Amino acid sequence: MIVRMWEARAESYGFADLITWVCETALPEFEHDPLHVSSEVFSSTDHRVVVVSKWRSSPRSLPEPPATLLARPPHSWDFTQVDR
Repeated sequence: MIVRMWEARAESYGFADLITWVCETALPEFEHDPLHVSSEVFSSTDHRVVVVSKWRSSPRSLPEPPATLLARPPHSWDFTQVDR
């Protein structure tokens, strides 16, 4: 399993709109992909939005959000579980 973490910092005026965009536009684009297991959306008090998605393999990227909502470009990282 691969876990992709995607993080974006919104402009303060665009925070609610960025969350809406993630939930209503970005995530529905791949939620029916057979390799997609699940996704969770988190927010913080400093206007960050984080999506943690789990994939069987080959994670897909979120589409580019509207630039007018962002304080800086989004970042993403892939993780795999560590056996211990």
